[in-house]
Amino acid sequence: MAAKSGTPKKNLMFLSGRAHPELAEEVAKHLNVGITPQSAYEFANGEIFVRFEESVRGTDAFVIQSHCAPINQWVMEQLIMVDALKRASAKRITAIMPFYPYARQDKKHKGREPISARLIADLFKTAGVDRIMTVDLHTAQIQGFFDGPVDHLLAQTLLASYVRQTYDGGDLTVVSPDAGRTKLAEKWADDLGGYPIAFIHKTRDPLRPNDVVAKRVVGEVRDRLCIVVDDMVDTGNTIAKAVEQLLDEGAAGVVVAATHGVLSGPAPKVLAECGAREVIFTNTLPIPDTKRFPGMTVLSIAPLLARAIQQVFEDGSVTSLFDGNA
Repeated sequence: MAAKSGTPKKNLMFLSGRAHPELAEEVAKHLNVGITPQSAYEFANGEIFVRFEESVRGTDAFVIQSHCAPINQWVMEQLIMVDALKRASAKRITAIMPFYPYARQDKKHKGREPISARLIADLFKTAGVDRIMTVDLHTAQIQGFFDGPVDHLLAQTLLASYVRQTYDGGDLTVVSPDAGRTKLAEKWADDLGGYPIAFIHKTRDPLRPNDVVAKRVVGEVRDRLCIVVDDMVDTGNTIAKAVEQLLDEGAAGVVVAATHGVLSGPAPKVLAECGAREVIFTNTLPIPDTKRFPGMTVLSIAPLLARAIQQVFEDGSVTSLFDGNA
């Protein structure tokens, strides 16, 4: 008996968790698709329920969730969404995590500690994810934790383009807030046009998280506009102390550029009063009006996510979005 031939077709479905609906709506607009309707709510004891209102059978499903506070709730919601997609026979499931949860726990500093970033990858693989898409991982090696394709998008192009348009033409120095980010500073310096780099030598007490003591600046910063670059800003203490140190060393001004604005607790107040000329984030995480202040700029990551989703859906090249340098 001869096999029956059919017409191959691909359908893209875009689904969103409830953590950052504004970003999801913007991405959907750039993709020119609608967000698949769903019912999502919590039971009285906090259990999460999700049901999609349309068939997802045979589709190329992209499910986006921004992992802000309360982070465990949103991780669980995305896992449940993935499980629902798998059991509804979606052909391929891509989990879009603009901010990868637990990324800072990517290795053991001491015995009897977890590697939670690997656990997250295992959870999503077990749930049924075929592919992960994320932006500016805390360390690029996290890609190896997931047994499948990982699209590691870079917000540097977006941030550097804004800095170049706003501050180019002066004496700039790209500054890493610690020695571990010097590679990132070098990439920024090249992207901006070959400016010098500097870094801040600091100490950190492993028993006191988020407590940083800036020591000294290594590099030329006097009478120069310093661009401090990092992947995330959580409490703001590291950045605030870096800005203070640079100004004490004679910097003409300081601009902060980071991808993820976690902004826990009093971080907005810390950043607003740190002396930085401007603080620039992307909207990988929601930054409500209550956390914004004069001097904060939030750039949209939605066009980059939309282009990457389109490339994955069409089996194109995500690397081409970064001139082959991703």
